[in-house]
Amino acid sequence: MTSQRIDERDNRLLMDRSAPGRIGAKLPPLDVPAQPLPPQSVLRADLPLPELSELDVVRYFTRLSQENFAVDLNFYPLGSCTMKYNPKVNEVTAAMPGFSAIHPMQPAETVQGALELLYQLQGILTEVTGTAGVSLATIAGAHGELAGVLMIRAYHMARNDTKRKVVLIPDSAHGTNPASAAMAGFQVVTIPSDKNGNLDVEVLRKAANNELAGAMITMPSTLGLFDPNIVEICDIIHKAGGLVYGDGANMNALLGRVKLGQVGFDVVHLNLHKTFSTPHGGGGPGAGPVCVSERLLPHLPTPVVEYRLGGKPEYILGRPPKTIGKMAAFHGNFGVLVRAYTFARALGSDGLKQVSGDAVLSANYIQASLRDLYDLSYDRRCMHEVVFSARRQKAQGVKALDVAKRLLDFGIHAPTMYFPLIVEEALMVEPTESESKETLDRFIQVMRQIAQESKDTPQVLREAPHHSPVSRVDETRAARQPDLRWKPKR
Repeated sequence: MTSQRIDERDNRLLMDRSAPGRIGAKLPPLDVPAQPLPPQSVLRADLPLPELSELDVVRYFTRLSQENFAVDLNFYPLGSCTMKYNPKVNEVTAAMPGFSAIHPMQPAETVQGALELLYQLQGILTEVTGTAGVSLATIAGAHGELAGVLMIRAYHMARNDTKRKVVLIPDSAHGTNPASAAMAGFQVVTIPSDKNGNLDVEVLRKAANNELAGAMITMPSTLGLFDPNIVEICDIIHKAGGLVYGDGANMNALLGRVKLGQVGFDVVHLNLHKTFSTPHGGGGPGAGPVCVSERLLPHLPTPVVEYRLGGKPEYILGRPPKTIGKMAAFHGNFGVLVRAYTFARALGSDGLKQVSGDAVLSANYIQASLRDLYDLSYDRRCMHEVVFSARRQKAQGVKALDVAKRLLDFGIHAPTMYFPLIVEEALMVEPTESESKETLDRFIQVMRQIAQESKDTPQVLREAPHHSPVSRVDETRAARQPDLRWKPKR
C-alpha cells in the first residue's frame, strides 16, 4: 500500500474520529435575551454531529481540496468541454463591489454600469456569431438549447404553420440536443454521418419535408470536424421552411474565423463557461446566451438590455414583442457574464482569433503525434479536438476506459470516453489554447507509454489508477445514487 493509499484511508476515517466533548470553537456568553425554543414536537432529542477540534476539521477539508483535480493543477484534455484556464483577472473583475454587491431587483437607474457591461457583451457576442441579437438570460448550454428550439417553435406558431413537428439531429450530436427538442414538443429524427464524418446530405434532402421545423447542428461536430457542406445543409433546411439551430459548444474552434450566422444558422447558443473562459465544472456556474437572426429577434427570452435615447439616455431591461418569456430568474448568471466580458475585452478581436488558431493547432499536433498508435475513425484534419479510437488497444485486452484511468496516474485528467457514440472505444481529446507545447509533448509521451503498456503489461492498465486517492468505482451507480453525506456509526 502506497503512502497515498494510507492518506486516503486516513481521510476516509477522519469524520469517524469524533470524541465526546471535543470542540472546535467556543461561543461567548449570551449577550442578548434568551428566546424560547420551538415546541418539543418539532425538536430532536439528539443531533448526531461529529465532535472534532478545529485542527482536525481544517486538515480534513484542506486535504480534500488537495485531492480535487483542477485545470489550475494540470492538463485537463476533456473533449467537447473546453476546460481551458480561467485567467485570474476575470475573478478580480467579477469581485468588484459594483458587480458583486448589487441586487438584481435594484432599480435600473442604480445599476447603469452593470447594464452597460451586459449591453456591450451582447454586442461582442453578436459580432462573434454574425447574428442580429442576443439574450444573456439562459444560464447553461442545454438551457440555451431549449431556448433556441422554443424560439423556433414560437416562430412557426406565430405564422400559423402548425404542421411543423420534426427536428433533424445528426447522429454525432450532443446528447442534450435530442432531449431539448423533445422537451419543446418536437419529434426527433436522426440523420447519419457519411463515410467522411460529415452529415449525410442525401439523407437530409429526403427528410427535409413540409413537417420540418428545423435542425440542430453542432459545428464543428462532436467528431471535431468542420463540415464543408454546411452552407448547402443550411440552404436545404431553409428551402424546406425550417430553421437551423447551432450548438455553439465547440465555438472555441471558430472564434474570429467563422461567423455561424453568416453561414446560415438562425440561432446559436454559446457556452461562456467554455469558449469565454469562465469557471466550468462541478455542475456550474455557467451561461448559455442565445444569438439569433433577424427573424427570431422578436422571440428572444426576456430580458434583453437596450440603450434608450431621448430624454435621459439610459440602459433598460427590454422585453422583445413576441418573447418566449423568462427562462430563469432575473437577468442571467451575472458573475459569469462579467468574467466573459473581461476575457473578451482583455484579448480583443486579434486575441480571440488567436484562441481558435492555437486551439486547432494544438489538436492537430496531438493527432499527428499519436495517429500511429491510436486509430482515427475519420482520418482527416481535425478542428479544436481530436477523436481517437482505442479499438487497437481493445484487441490487446485494454479498453478506452483503461487508457483514461491510467492517465490519472500521471496527473493528467482523463479525456472524454465513449463519445461520440458512433466511434468505437472513443477517446475525445481537446487541448484548448491554454496549454504550452511542453505540456502537449508530455501528454503525447504518456499516451505513447500507455500504448506500449497495453502490449507489454495490459494488467497495469486494467487495474489503473494506482496512485489516485480513489481507485475505480461503479461509475453508473455513483452518477445515479451518489452518497454525498457522512452518516455517524450507530
